[in-house]
Amino acid sequence: MLLQFRPTKIVQIVFTALVFVALSGLVKAQDVPDRLAMETLTIQSDGGEHVFQVEVAKTDRERARGLMFREAMAADHGMLFIFESEGERFFWMKNTPLSLDIIYANGAGKIVSIAEDTLPYSERVIPSNYPSRFVLELNAGTSKKLGIKPGDVMASPSITDAKP
Repeated sequence: MLLQFRPTKIVQIVFTALVFVALSGLVKAQDVPDRLAMETLTIQSDGGEHVFQVEVAKTDRERARGLMFREAMAADHGMLFIFESEGERFFWMKNTPLSLDIIYANGAGKIVSIAEDTLPYSERVIPSNYPSRFVLELNAGTSKKLGIKPGDVMASPSITDAKP
């Protein structure tokens, strides 16, 4: 069967396809880079000082992407999320294949809660339960293995710079 198109219909289809391709390129160009700026972060706990290399997510776009689509992360690496002020924080694991420990800290860097061993790809909301300004994501099991708990203190250049 031969399909017949009117010239205006063909122009509409071609125009729509070109717009779609152009917009696809713009969205890709605006994506967050795979890796963000890195810095050293320490956590002081009863078990001593624990040192991590963390990526810093400080813009809305960087925080929204987080560790989504990452399939591996070194044991001493993580991601630090920085917010403008303290507040209740809500995270989820959508599009995140890694199981993580999500560590919430207040404006002074003091850990207020930890969500251990989060479920990969889950859309379940993971609340901080306390006002938080900083959120650190580490590989699942790291908190328990190192004895990191609420009351311990995180420090990094970004945390120091962000304090009022």
